[in-house]
Amino acid sequence: MTDLLSLSEAIARIEAEMPRLPAEHIDLFAAAGRVLAEDVVSGIDLPPFDTSAMDGYAVRARDAHVGARLRVVQDIHAGGWPEYPVSAGEAARIMTGAPMPVGADSVVPVENTDADWSAGQSPVDVTVRIAATAGGSVRKRGENVARSQTVLRAGHMLRAVDVGMLGSLGLSRVTVVRRPRVVILTSGDELAPYGQPLRDGEIYDGNTPMLAAALARFGATPHVLPPARDTFESVRGTFEAALALTPDLIVSSAGVSVGAADFVKDVLDQLGEVGFWRINLRPGKPLAYGRLGMAPFFGLPGNPVSAFVTCELIVKPAVYAMLGRADDTERVIATTEHDIDSDGRRSYLRCALTATPDGWTARLTGTQSSGALYSLVVANGLLIVEEGVRHVPAGTAVQVQLLH
Repeated sequence: MTDLLSLSEAIARIEAEMPRLPAEHIDLFAAAGRVLAEDVVSGIDLPPFDTSAMDGYAVRARDAHVGARLRVVQDIHAGGWPEYPVSAGEAARIMTGAPMPVGADSVVPVENTDADWSAGQSPVDVTVRIAATAGGSVRKRGENVARSQTVLRAGHMLRAVDVGMLGSLGLSRVTVVRRPRVVILTSGDELAPYGQPLRDGEIYDGNTPMLAAALARFGATPHVLPPARDTFESVRGTFEAALALTPDLIVSSAGVSVGAADFVKDVLDQLGEVGFWRINLRPGKPLAYGRLGMAPFFGLPGNPVSAFVTCELIVKPAVYAMLGRADDTERVIATTEHDIDSDGRRSYLRCALTATPDGWTARLTGTQSSGALYSLVVANGLLIVEEGVRHVPAGTAVQVQLLH
């Protein structure tokens, strides 16, 4: 198998050849799932002033001992500003999020006093039942985020909490990388329309919706073309239609093997160029990479497990390179529950991970046939068998790549 390219070599080559996409400015409310094009640096302190963390009374801690009777000099609400400082023997009724008055260094929660707020009126004075401590129930200016602090880095995919953070910084627009436009195409006379009864010899196409979903999860915008028939003319016509959409990337499934009706390589030779054709990988050895027109092209295997695994292992790094997105691959170490045989290629085998008091254990989810998609549905990881290894005894520690 020395003529086969290793997975790491293939990924390194692909990442180096992927074009970086331009930035665009979008509304904050459309930012979830997008990749930052530049670092986000805070222009303010958060909180922007010392604030109360509780409903209660802002006091000088040295005055607020058990039994102390303090005169209430003002009410401070969130969105307001203190009118007076707090002096010896005084307190200010304060609401959560309201700014602390000058002189006060602590907040006594209302439940730690004799005050009754049910009537809505501020009492003239209040008795402390549990002593205050300096800094208690106070959020200091900048304790969450300091002005000029780098809050998020370029390449980070924005989650809901990140969008909340950007809103807290007062940002209404965000600079993100444009989503790559990916055209997905397939071919096969055996493919039946969804929702129609199968005729003899037909199957439904699971690859295309699966790849579209995966690419959307990676941060791309998928565009699906109708399947081509198993003729050179139809495959070429579909590829030309893909090029007409000016995509950033083209992904095909099926037609990259050596069957009599596998025309992808022939069309690629005419409309583009082949970079490499096979890699030392199981599943997914027959995988084409090259260019179709000016767009990078991936010809994935037709078997669904092979299509999914190669999309995860090879297409995802390509999309991430275009986005400048940080790698988010997660792996754990697990102990095999049974013996595992391999064929010497670097293998990614479907497995079920189980947490035990001693760590993770892994067992294969049945047949490793590249056509058995259900064994991938019930898996939560891909157990990695390294190149050259043909037998993994039970109890061996292995790496497992998590599936999401």
